[in-house]
Amino acid sequence: MSLNVLASGLSALDITLPVEAQHKLLAFRDLLLKWNKTYNLTALRDPAQAISHHLLDSLAILPHIGAGNLLDVGSGGGLPGIPLAIAKPDLAVGMVDTVQKKAAFLRQVVIELALKNVTVHHARVEEMAGQYAQISSRAFAELCLFTRLTRHLLAPNGRWLAMKGGRPDDELKALPPDITVEAIIPLTISGLDAERHLIILKAGS
Repeated sequence: MSLNVLASGLSALDITLPVEAQHKLLAFRDLLLKWNKTYNLTALRDPAQAISHHLLDSLAILPHIGAGNLLDVGSGGGLPGIPLAIAKPDLAVGMVDTVQKKAAFLRQVVIELALKNVTVHHARVEEMAGQYAQISSRAFAELCLFTRLTRHLLAPNGRWLAMKGGRPDDELKALPPDITVEAIIPLTISGLDAERHLIILKAGS
């Protein structure tokens, strides 16, 4: 049943994944809900809801993921980083969270699902080093703060990928003048009756 719901939702997003990857996504869902009982990783408890609100919601940005490594900031329960890493095994995904127990959960997921393309960091993102072609966030912070805390990690010609609910016009207006809005993309997710937007930003020279 869960596999059918997931497959239908992926089809609606025009995303094709091998059955093995779909099973791995559901295994991640099960781990998230299992650990959630003690670690408080998500407000959701319903396995069916977790498919639409977590797996499909995360994968809705998959068509907009480009080449080059990705850092997922404030990963928490692993969203969107883990679903993206499962869907794109050739994508190097870094995940960072300041909360020790959340980083511990992410490391366990990496081990249990054998995600060789994922690196987990327990750190404050502003204190991290490295360069990333893409930096994503889902409900991490307002755009201005998100870009300010991670700017030193963005590679030349890199992009920020911010997942938002309603179109965040006030946040967009508050961005500094040297940050360019490359795209504002409305997202429609099967089984999720709520506004979703992907905001793609670039830094000026």
